[in-house]
Amino acid sequence: MKPEIFSLGQKLQRVFVATADSTGLPHIGITGEIAQDSAKKLTVSAWFCPGTLKNLEQNRLVSLVIWDSEKDDGYQLLGKVESMEEQAIMNGHASELEARKPVPQVKWMLVVNVDKVINFTGAPHSDVEE
Repeated sequence: MKPEIFSLGQKLQRVFVATADSTGLPHIGITGEIAQDSAKKLTVSAWFCPGTLKNLEQNRLVSLVIWDSEKDDGYQLLGKVESMEEQAIMNGHASELEARKPVPQVKWMLVVNVDKVINFTGAPHSDVEE
């Protein structure tokens, strides 16, 4: 994968994580943490909400979108979550978070094997792999 994919994701601190359950019902999460793991693998980390985690239990296919809305330029990465690893567990009571139940209790790192990279823009574009 191109290094500019990761530099854009790290610069924007905004990577959309699209999942779907076994029936195809979609859900979108977001993270600011993306890193290259190997030539075809990357990691994204976040305190993902229950919808994302439930979907990944049923369906490991994922779409990651890194998009600079000001320049209307970015990437969509299509692949499969190879593993889900706990990175941190909430420790202690955070009353300000309790009002927004359910509160994620675990920060997860998703290891994604990327099968396809395509350009992403709001303008008319092709979904042919780069």
